[in-house]
Amino acid sequence: MNIFQKYLAEEFVEDFQEGRLSRRQALKLIASVTGSLMLASSLLAACAPLDPGSSSPSKADSPPEPTAAATPGSDASSMPESAINANVSPADAAVQAGPIRFKGEDAELMGYLARPAGEGEFPVVLVCHENRGLTEHIQDVTRRLAKAGYVALAVDLLSRQGGSGAFGSDQVPGALGNMPPEQFVQDFRSGWVYLQDRAYAQSERLGMVGFCFGGGVTWLAATRMPELKAAVPYYGPHPPLADVPDIQAAVLANYGGLDQRINQGIPEIEAAMQTNNKIFEKRIYPNADHAFNNDTSSRYNPQAAQEAWRRTLAWFEKYL
Repeated sequence: MNIFQKYLAEEFVEDFQEGRLSRRQALKLIASVTGSLMLASSLLAACAPLDPGSSSPSKADSPPEPTAAATPGSDASSMPESAINANVSPADAAVQAGPIRFKGEDAELMGYLARPAGEGEFPVVLVCHENRGLTEHIQDVTRRLAKAGYVALAVDLLSRQGGSGAFGSDQVPGALGNMPPEQFVQDFRSGWVYLQDRAYAQSERLGMVGFCFGGGVTWLAATRMPELKAAVPYYGPHPPLADVPDIQAAVLANYGGLDQRINQGIPEIEAAMQTNNKIFEKRIYPNADHAFNNDTSSRYNPQAAQEAWRRTLAWFEKYL
């Protein structure tokens, strides 16, 4: 399994353990990602649903305070009230937003573009969706960035298959898991190239943000796109440690304190970033779980989401 297949399979095992998926649903999803029902069965055979009356051992403790490491960024507490992570309507007069199509390396690609309304040139932030594809929630995230002063482009990584809308939500992870990871990076590079010809985009001031699966893609893109000046992965799998020397972006990594599946990888990536003298900061939000930023998720944590968004915008303001 590649890094994303492993990540997705482990996520569905965890969802089964915590009661968000039935055994049948978990088997279907894991098999769609790995291509093997036998492997899916063996992964689930090694675990069992948690007793509803008990707490998960991996989530019994959470850090008492958010923590930072290496080269602290701007103080998010100084961000204005308008920076709060609030929904932005497509009809909001402050933004121009909508679906687009653009040329990829080997196919026409689909995406969702949002930018500040009116004249001007603005830094660019690429947005990577979760393992459910380019959803309404991710479109909303691009509009939030546009309202904060950025040209935001979310690329639909299922463009070659007709786009995320061509799939049922339970089909998207399998489709993504069967794509080569390098294709994800190339599609975001194509999105960046597309914006280079747009008068409103300061394409040399380039950042990226991604969530869950998209956080992993953001980490991977940071190792492959030296043009990135800032990257903010939310609770995603880190890239191969051997690739860390290639990172040029300043990285802010956001984690939920309860998300031990992802958090167990923090010490390795933190040490690798420090050893290679990279600009890196981690933030761990107590009592927040995986996917805490997604306000359509049962694990949404408004307090953590708002604070993480303030810090995200502060990071982009500093490095873009």
